[in-house]
Amino acid sequence: MEHSKKDLCFVELSAIAEGYSIPTRFSSPFNLSPHPLAIEAASQLQSRLKNYFAGKHNFGLDQAADLPVIGKMFGVLVVEFEGKVGYLSAFSGKVASTNDHPGFVPPIFNLLASDGFLNEGMEELGRMGTQIEELENQDEAPNLPEIKALKLARKNHSIQLQNKIFDHYELLNCQGDTKNIRSIFQSLGHKNPPSGAGECAGPKLLQYAFTHNMKPLAMAEFWWGASPKSVFWKHRNFYPSCKEKCEPILGFMLQGIEVVE
Repeated sequence: MEHSKKDLCFVELSAIAEGYSIPTRFSSPFNLSPHPLAIEAASQLQSRLKNYFAGKHNFGLDQAADLPVIGKMFGVLVVEFEGKVGYLSAFSGKVASTNDHPGFVPPIFNLLASDGFLNEGMEELGRMGTQIEELENQDEAPNLPEIKALKLARKNHSIQLQNKIFDHYELLNCQGDTKNIRSIFQSLGHKNPPSGAGECAGPKLLQYAFTHNMKPLAMAEFWWGASPKSVFWKHRNFYPSCKEKCEPILGFMLQGIEVVE
């Protein structure tokens, strides 16, 4: 399928990349120091971020914003596309209550689709929770068997729903192979993927590149916004891709690509 550049999330770097060497091998996303070209792409994205989400999302950089403070991990992927060098942009999870913004690659699987199975599944979990609460507020002793059965049903429904979500994350690599997230983790001896697997910036960037015939060259991820109280992420600092969620996923997605470790 042919794609017009104007319809893509591709931002050309050629006009600003003079003096930068083009990597011949993909820089590992687990390196502490990103490739200089990826740092340049990140700098360009950071310039856009200063005003892009103004009034829609509070990263903790604007004290006047009347919204909860939520910092976010962003990522860039330098790619070669139709003879040009440019970059793609992504964020982890969602920003301003949505996972799809112009200029950023879309999610691998849209969990937030209004007609998706997730909404129906969550509504069913809610109904079970309400039933349990109503029974517990009555004379509890006679209702214990029913409460126990409902709690077990709710647990099983939650597990099945989570598995269905992971099965819908069909990941692609440059060799054209596809594999869902659950099978990737299970093939490595994990019982289940961690919650949020597939929502980080790195997998989203590579998925978009492979589905649009782009060659990945280098990647960088950085934190944008106030630091969460419980972790060490600092505004504008670069970080390697996370090992818990991304290492198994990127291990599959980068098959067939020569990676600088």
